[in-house]
Amino acid sequence: MDKRASVPVTLPKNNPTIAYWQDPPDEIADLRSTPQLPKTADLVIIGSGITGASIAYNVLSRAPNTKVVMLEARQACSGATGRNGGHTKAASYTTFPINVESVGLEDAIKIAKLEYNTIKQIHAFAREHSIPCDNRELETVDIVYDQAIWDESVRAIELMKKTMPGDPASRYTLWSSTDAEEKFLCPGAVGAITYEAGSLSAYKFVVGLLKLCLSKGLNLQTNTPMTRFSRHGKDYWALETERGTVYAHKIVLATNGYTAAICPELQEVIVPLRGQVTAHRPGTNMPKAGLNRSYSFIYGKGFEYMIPRPPGSKYEGDIVIGGGLAIAKEDGLYQYGTVDDTTTDPDILEYLTATTQRYFGKNWGQDHPAGRIRKHWSGIMGFTADGHPLVGEIPGEPGLYISAAFQGHGTF
Repeated sequence: MDKRASVPVTLPKNNPTIAYWQDPPDEIADLRSTPQLPKTADLVIIGSGITGASIAYNVLSRAPNTKVVMLEARQACSGATGRNGGHTKAASYTTFPINVESVGLEDAIKIAKLEYNTIKQIHAFAREHSIPCDNRELETVDIVYDQAIWDESVRAIELMKKTMPGDPASRYTLWSSTDAEEKFLCPGAVGAITYEAGSLSAYKFVVGLLKLCLSKGLNLQTNTPMTRFSRHGKDYWALETERGTVYAHKIVLATNGYTAAICPELQEVIVPLRGQVTAHRPGTNMPKAGLNRSYSFIYGKGFEYMIPRPPGSKYEGDIVIGGGLAIAKEDGLYQYGTVDDTTTDPDILEYLTATTQRYFGKNWGQDHPAGRIRKHWSGIMGFTADGHPLVGEIPGEPGLYISAAFQGHGTF
């Protein structure tokens, strides 16, 4: 891992794989709010994913006269946000005991509540602002195949119920092996766990959010990678691009796995990891109305995550499933340190292609006449050694802020 973490991080690459959600790209994909790059700004946000868009929206809502410029290296929402599996899912029980140990019970409870409330608020925001993003609150199920993991999960859920009595963030239901097969269509599991979650197209959600920001005065500059930034006098930062330099009072790095490319001090601190996702046409034995819940499949070394496309959506009934890292060579170690989302790994693709039939067994049936895989793509996430994100003003650098390294969790 030390060797992989030391691989120099570069800016996003041109011609990435086209994610299921980004086909076709939205009308603002290549938008430049002004033909020329603004010379000055109160705030420059680097990155147009859910983090950058959310920050822009909140700043412009609270301080409408703020001059906000957003720089995006490629198309709008072309990074991890627009490339994920479509889950809004916390699975807080999987990290709660670890968080209790590392940050204490009080903060572990705060984290679990934050995760739950974020899910609820995202769906509420999409409804309130009529963002067309296949917004769907639904139950999710974790299908567990490993007895040790099942035992750990039960203990974690018991701990959450004991320390967070009655809180919706601690509301989990345990199901038997028979239930997993008969109710959730997955034979061979130790058991299943259900709880509140949801799904949406994060790409459409963030594009909708960016449009709200544009209506509030955001200046969006796509296809404008920032190559370097430095202090300019006491009160300004100079942000250099191929199209010119912007001088800003404040900067927010919303660059996740790419952060070290423009902030070399964070090389080996935020390590990129390439993830992979596939979209499957449903088998002939799958429910004709589509699955009514999202899934995760959890086994000894790793997991896969899956959402069904809802009725009325494009390609309704499709199953979007990602993961496969643990089965790759060296347990997926070689996927760390790369920012190359222009390609996919053939071994992981082969594995993900087989997952739906493997997990659903006889309930899958025959493949669709057009083939099982409709589309496959990759995306770049950001990870830290301690498993926590970096959020806030960077110590010793007044006016320089960061919100990055979400361990694959902050991009749904």
